[in-house]
Amino acid sequence: MSAKKTVFAVVSVLLVAAGASAYFVNGFITQPKDAQTVSGGNGGSNMQAVAVEAEAPTIGSINRTIEAVGTLISDESVVLSPELAGRVSEISFNEGEAVTIGQSLIKLDATVNAAELAEAEAALALSVANHSRAERLFKSGSGTERARDEALSAMNADKARVDLAKARLNKMDIKAPFNGVAGLRNVSVGDYVTPGQSLTNIEKIDVLKVDFRIPEVYLGSLRQGQKINVRVDAFAGRVFDGEVFAVNPRIDESGRSIILRARLDNDELILRPGLFARVNLIVENRDNALMIPEQALWPQGNQQAVYTIVDNKPVLVTVQTGLRRNGMVEITEGLSADDIVVTAGQMKIRPNSSVTIIPTNAAAGE
Repeated sequence: MSAKKTVFAVVSVLLVAAGASAYFVNGFITQPKDAQTVSGGNGGSNMQAVAVEAEAPTIGSINRTIEAVGTLISDESVVLSPELAGRVSEISFNEGEAVTIGQSLIKLDATVNAAELAEAEAALALSVANHSRAERLFKSGSGTERARDEALSAMNADKARVDLAKARLNKMDIKAPFNGVAGLRNVSVGDYVTPGQSLTNIEKIDVLKVDFRIPEVYLGSLRQGQKINVRVDAFAGRVFDGEVFAVNPRIDESGRSIILRARLDNDELILRPGLFARVNLIVENRDNALMIPEQALWPQGNQQAVYTIVDNKPVLVTVQTGLRRNGMVEITEGLSADDIVVTAGQMKIRPNSSVTIIPTNAAAGE
């Protein structure tokens, strides 16, 4: 019996100890909560303010662009070729230098052509005299109408032969069709050339064109007059401005894309036809866009929100976003230009907390 009493006493002591421990722990845990409730009973006015970075939205211009790649081409380009066979007698241009419209570039030996012209002019002189004689005889009644008509026909035929000889002679002098820059020549003095043979090329490069492709899904956004920004690897860091002046009416079936052609100034003559170009096509420009830094966004489920500061209190506001450029995001709904938006420190904000705005440099130093 004494052993049973001893066991009972031990169990009782253990139960009492467990109850005391539970009471102590419960009191230890709940005491801070009660103390916090007391200290926060005045609406949290005694809570330490949370330091955040904040700024007002900026008003600026933002563009909706489509990126593409293309190739620069000359404003005008031609490969000079002879229309008649002949031997090169003179080359009067320097490769890579400017030429002007009508400037003589390459002459072919025109000795035979000049002789043909002289022969045709002599025949014309005779036919003119014969026609005058036939006209006088017809008027005097000594000649027939047929003789007069035959003389007139011969005269007109000889005039045509003179014109043909002059045209052949002129074609022996190959001239620049427009102002531009001469390319590399493929012939030398004394070479015999044939019709269609490449002699040299002329490129008009003070203005250049750029051809680029845009996916067909953007068809509704494309039109003449849209601005472009062009970058080339040869001049990294520089941006060349241009304007679309033609949209191909036919869609490329193989690539499902539309070819656009734009024109850009090349007054410095530093760009060259054939350069690979990166093109940004500006399809929409918004001049008074309301923008904030992207880090100010605080996603809430499927929605975007930001913290604004009203009377030193953070207020979570749902917003609608638009275009994004260079770390900035456009806000189309939910904010005004007078709002102050938290840009850093959102994770420290709690319900009913107060905030204090610190300079960006100070936050970076911390």
